[in-house]
Amino acid sequence: MTAMTVAVVGAGPAGTRAVEVLVRAGLRPVWIDEAPANGGRIYQRPVAGTTRSLRDLYGTEAAKAEAIHAAGDRLRAASDWRPGTLAWNIRPGVLDTFRAGRHEAVAFDRAILCTGAMERIVPVPGWTLPGVFTLGAAQIALKAQGVAIGSRVAFIGTGPLLWLTATQYLKAGAAVALVLDTTPLRTKAGAAAGLLADPATFAKGLALVARLRLAGVRVIEGGAPVALEGADAVEAVRIRDRRGREHRIACDAVGLGFGLKPESQLADLAGVPFRFDAIGRNWVPERDRAGRTPVPGLYLAGDGGGIAGADAAELAGARAAWAVLEDAEAALDAAEIARLERALAHLPRVRAALERAFPYPSALAAGTPDATIVCRCEAITAGELRAAARASHVTGGAAEVNRAKAFTRVGMGRCQGRVCGPPAAEILAAALGCDIAAVGRLRGQPPVKPIPILAEAAE
Repeated sequence: MTAMTVAVVGAGPAGTRAVEVLVRAGLRPVWIDEAPANGGRIYQRPVAGTTRSLRDLYGTEAAKAEAIHAAGDRLRAASDWRPGTLAWNIRPGVLDTFRAGRHEAVAFDRAILCTGAMERIVPVPGWTLPGVFTLGAAQIALKAQGVAIGSRVAFIGTGPLLWLTATQYLKAGAAVALVLDTTPLRTKAGAAAGLLADPATFAKGLALVARLRLAGVRVIEGGAPVALEGADAVEAVRIRDRRGREHRIACDAVGLGFGLKPESQLADLAGVPFRFDAIGRNWVPERDRAGRTPVPGLYLAGDGGGIAGADAAELAGARAAWAVLEDAEAALDAAEIARLERALAHLPRVRAALERAFPYPSALAAGTPDATIVCRCEAITAGELRAAARASHVTGGAAEVNRAKAFTRVGMGRCQGRVCGPPAAEILAAALGCDIAAVGRLRGQPPVKPIPILAEAAE
């Protein structure tokens, strides 16, 4: 077994715990991550010399962040640790990577993909203005660079990350001009029974909301963004409250985000089948509860295989590593595997409750105004997508998102549809009058992220 090469892509909670199990079993896995240190986005490490405490940076999750960081520090020497490395393609038994100006093909016998998640966006008129960030980018600025995206920030979207990021900015000293959650309070209340299956997380969520309200932050639930306004940069947000009244709130930055989607391009390129998760309104790669995919030798863990959060990612990363060992006929710790499976068993119910409590605002996305850019890379508007859908009735054209890509170039730019894919599908489905699952998903293409064409090949 020691001759087996296991590659782990990702150094967040899932990747860290996967490597930890493999190292304890006597393996030296190849460990790849784009960041300079482990932690992932959720526990992204601060800049050197920062004066803010872990408690200030990570709030109630500070102890978990510290534990993940410490584990990563211990595991560097015991693994083939490759920080600052992009895995941009996967082929049978090979990962194509890029680091420090050099391309390298990394051979593996088995691979665990712990590629994490990214945010879903609803295009809003003006969202391409300077000063508009995703919620995740706003967090990265605060945690990794030690700066805020603005001095008076409006946060718009839905999901736990919306409330968490707004609270983090409040604690950091920024003025929070607005928190607009597109989900009505009654929708969240309707999911409360499911959320109570994880009472600690439920209590943390209530505490975030309470802290913002007690600080006098303007909070609107069940509203919708109308436009982001400004000349050379964002200067204000125009929103509609749940009663239909419009308000204009001055700001110098906006954090925008409407839940998460798996970063599953490598799984797609590896040939893993996908299924549509109607509750989360996401396409997710197929895997069993241990992390095995239908592709032999390929395993998934963490949010890259389906959104479940950081705690679930730690459990899933460890469980996937044990699946690798089991398939290699190595010695197993049956008690530990049973513990992981018990802990993982109740998570789908909690996740489903969260998705019902903070649904992706599909109607808002489907109603994106015609003149609004949906695909920033190729400057494709919602109107162009609707025109392609109308043409499909006559020419047999864009009745599916990949056909829409061929007709309009949507999703053909630098982000490979990672940003524009979900709202484009909603717009297309509404224009065609069909279910969202019927329009499919944008297929992955290498490279999954931009890379230099001219680079030195590793010897």
